[in-house]
Amino acid sequence: MIRECEEHGYYRDEDCPKCGERGKFIMSEEECVNLGKTTAGVLRHFPDKYSLEMDDNGWISLEHFVKVLRNRQKRFHWLRKYHVKALVATDEKNRYQREDDYIRATYGHSVDIELDHPSDDIPEVLYVPTTEKESDLLLEGGINPSDRTYVHLSGTYDSALEAGAVRSEEPVILKMDAESAMEDDHEIMEAGKDVYLAEEIEPEYIELNDEQPSDEEVEEIREEEKEEEEE
Repeated sequence: MIRECEEHGYYRDEDCPKCGERGKFIMSEEECVNLGKTTAGVLRHFPDKYSLEMDDNGWISLEHFVKVLRNRQKRFHWLRKYHVKALVATDEKNRYQREDDYIRATYGHSVDIELDHPSDDIPEVLYVPTTEKESDLLLEGGINPSDRTYVHLSGTYDSALEAGAVRSEEPVILKMDAESAMEDDHEIMEAGKDVYLAEEIEPEYIELNDEQPSDEEVEEIREEEKEEEEE
């Protein structure tokens, strides 16, 4: 659930993690999950379905977003702007951004936009989860976006493993020489917590990572994901 502490703002817990006080109730866990899934879907994939105008960088009006969701979906009859602000402020994966009265998804887009995230302090090495079947194709031909606008990269091996294990029972982790790619004027942007974006990755910058996940590691991650979905 999300609550709001008068002194420290929005948080996801019963009591404020900073002062221990019981904050004002904002949303239940179910409401938070439903709003998060719908928000991600609209901002990443189908703003047109809700007749929402999105600019070239992926921003839409927060006021219009709230009004449309409230009017078109009965389950969001309670929705106000502060609910969305609370969702954005407490999202651990930094999936959303808000500036003044505008909101956008930070990554995961399939709509055609041009993101303008920072490209400073990018790790020298980034990671890409894939499958055994696809790994040879990617190593030979490079990586291009498939159903997304940008190629999504992980900042650590562990985050790549987590992303890969959710999608495949036998994930394979590729390693990207991000430092060399940027020296060759290829742009890489930091989009969220351990999430980086590139328009494409040429094959000379990627190789098979030395460390690969064990069956036990993958199974543990998949079980944790399943438990979270059931809660």
